[in-house]
Amino acid sequence: MSLNVVHLVGRVGTDPDVKYFDSGSVRCTLTLAVKKQTSQSDEPDWFNLELWGKTAEVAANYVRKGGLIGVKGSLKIETWTDKQSGGNRSRPIIKVDKLELLGSKRDNDGGQVPSYNDAI
Repeated sequence: MSLNVVHLVGRVGTDPDVKYFDSGSVRCTLTLAVKKQTSQSDEPDWFNLELWGKTAEVAANYVRKGGLIGVKGSLKIETWTDKQSGGNRSRPIIKVDKLELLGSKRDNDGGQVPSYNDAI
């Protein structure tokens, strides 16, 4: 059995960066700051999020920097070759399947969409 599920709740660190492709696909990327419950440090953990399709469109329309959101998705590792050094590079990304807007209506600029799941 294998399992790759990530649940996170935190504050959005950047406004959504949305890209529309010629194929009709939509991708949205943003960062999420998550406070550590057991740490004495005030520094959050930062996560890179990637959303696709209708979930990406909802994020583009309703998510803003500083907003409180919850996400469910899976961890993927993006790899590439650095053009300057020629070395292999990688970074973790959370591929979001479900997005929940958790803040108040004021946090979300007057619009509240409780959740969206691509599978619906």
